[in-house]
Amino acid sequence: MIAKMLDVVQFNSAGLIPAIAQQYDTGEVLMMAWMNAEAISETLRTGQVCYYSRSRTALWRKGETSGHTQRLIEMRIDCDGDTLLILVDQTGPACHTGAHNCFFRTIHADGNIDQT
Repeated sequence: MIAKMLDVVQFNSAGLIPAIAQQYDTGEVLMMAWMNAEAISETLRTGQVCYYSRSRTALWRKGETSGHTQRLIEMRIDCDGDTLLILVDQTGPACHTGAHNCFFRTIHADGNIDQT
């Protein structure tokens, strides 16, 4: 069954696909990370979201060290097959900075950036 799904996924030349994590009950966008076929399979198999860390070149099980886990609610793929939407139940902050989500900075028309 997972193999069928992976046939639809359009991985980039590095074998990765962007994955947007969204809180399932509020719609809040939490973060963007990368997944490879192994991370997708691991996520679907365990129900705990797993990404691919480009800096470590290894699987990154969200919350493995911090305890800030993401429980998979639903995985969706866009119409082109090149982006995933991961609906999750987030425990603790999603961002490595300690912010609730990774999108806490606003870029204004004049180019200034503020933290919200």
